[in-house]
Amino acid sequence: MSIIIDEKTRLIVQGITGNEGLFHTRQMVEYGTKIVGGVTPGKGGQSVDNIPVFNTVAAAAKETGANTSVIFVPPAFSADAVMEAADAGLKTIVCMTEGIPTLDMMQVKLYLKGKNINLVGPNTPGIISPGKCKIGVMAGYIHKQGSIGLISRSGTLTYEAVDFLTKNGFGQSTCIGIGGDPIIGLNFVDLLALFEKDRQTKAVVLIGEIGGTQEEEAAEFHKKRMKKPVVAFIAGKTAPPGRRMGHAGAIISGGSGTAAQKIKTLEKAGIPVVDYPELIPGELKKILRK
Repeated sequence: MSIIIDEKTRLIVQGITGNEGLFHTRQMVEYGTKIVGGVTPGKGGQSVDNIPVFNTVAAAAKETGANTSVIFVPPAFSADAVMEAADAGLKTIVCMTEGIPTLDMMQVKLYLKGKNINLVGPNTPGIISPGKCKIGVMAGYIHKQGSIGLISRSGTLTYEAVDFLTKNGFGQSTCIGIGGDPIIGLNFVDLLALFEKDRQTKAVVLIGEIGGTQEEEAAEFHKKRMKKPVVAFIAGKTAPPGRRMGHAGAIISGGSGTAAQKIKTLEKAGIPVVDYPELIPGELKKILRK
């Protein structure tokens, strides 16, 4: 089955006429994603590679029957772009933009509260259900359709883990980069719950990093609510306290959010944690034999 996106996804691209939007639109189309429209204010009525461009998300959704949006717009306008997509009735919004001000994202979270909307990101590589649909900037060719779900806070480590999975015969149901910012949409717990319900997914790989409490919350959820096995890797073992490492959300403060603390909590909840991403396939083989 997969989660969130599949072959029925009808996508619009906000920022389709920009350099990044145009480049990745073509990559997604080549993969097989159904892109039915684009949005750039002031350029409505034009087309990009025979994809119609609209001035607003509402007009695009009404004319195309789109149910999903991907956002490639500058940080200053991204929060408004998310809220515009939500107003247009789109149920899944993938926000690629890095560097959105934290206060803007607080406004977005408040605006989406109570609405049945899947927000992926911001600062995400995107989401892919191999063989069905790709929304984002990941290389589609490293993915293979299968039964392993993957959730990650790191784009680069997502690609690395997927490559190891595919080369060792483990295809994926859906792979999601949740984003490395302090305030994001869907988190580890939200996605573990979806994977638990998905018939195609047999096990889940969780890639975390220092900072925040998402991994600890995932461990608690797994212990109490999940039957499917999870394998984890935590990046940032050597990161010094008080220094941000890579992502805005990857900072150790007040003695909390360390890799050691997260690993201890995950293992206590019955989730094996590997030392290196290349060890993930071997650990999956062990737990799936049981």
